[in-house]
Amino acid sequence: MEVEALVFDVFGTCVDWRGSIIREGRALNAERGWNIDWEGLVDAWRGAYQPNMHKVRKGELPWTKLDDLHMMALKDLLPRYLGGTPKSAIKAADYARINTMWHRLSGWPDTVKGLKRLKARFIIGSMSNGNVALLTNMAKFAGMPWDLIMSAELFEHYKPDPETYLGAAKLLCLKPEEVMMVAAHNNDLKAARKLGLKTAFVARPTEYGPHQKYDFEAKDNWEVVARDFGGIADRMGC
Repeated sequence: MEVEALVFDVFGTCVDWRGSIIREGRALNAERGWNIDWEGLVDAWRGAYQPNMHKVRKGELPWTKLDDLHMMALKDLLPRYLGGTPKSAIKAADYARINTMWHRLSGWPDTVKGLKRLKARFIIGSMSNGNVALLTNMAKFAGMPWDLIMSAELFEHYKPDPETYLGAAKLLCLKPEEVMMVAAHNNDLKAARKLGLKTAFVARPTEYGPHQKYDFEAKDNWEVVARDFGGIADRMGC
């Protein structure tokens, strides 16, 4: 494979968004004396992710970065998961703090070590629907050693729009086939492959906690299938 760069989906592939938000949320409950149902909230919050991006894709909303889509969903959902906490107890600054939990997500145990191995031989970067500030803050928090951060925000298109995958290759001055998309989601890889990118799948079977229903295994003959980022590094000769 004539691969020069690997670009990574981030939410679920590189970081444990569900576990990270639940942990921080429980700590916030203890700090404030709240009783928010963080498991229910984070599942509903993530459930709003694709529908809200779809509104942007279809032109029902103008281009809106992910931080703002997250806040829109949070304001709608949080009152349903307060668990007896008075709504008046949640101030505007609290909404802002909760919304930026997406900036403070922890990587899976293999993420940083695997990325460092791959970085020694290849260009590595994010290719995520997260906005640039979100991804930058998350990388600093989790220690992810990106060479560059590529975001849907740069192209004003959300995956799986072609502009995202092809835009990443264009920014790197590479042909699509010289770029490998790494993801824990078969649909993400399917969209990338249609445009000529190479593909690598890594399963994250606890991404959605006990509610996960798919992406336990590769559903196509992706160029690389591995158990973790260390396995991808092995396959790529790092």
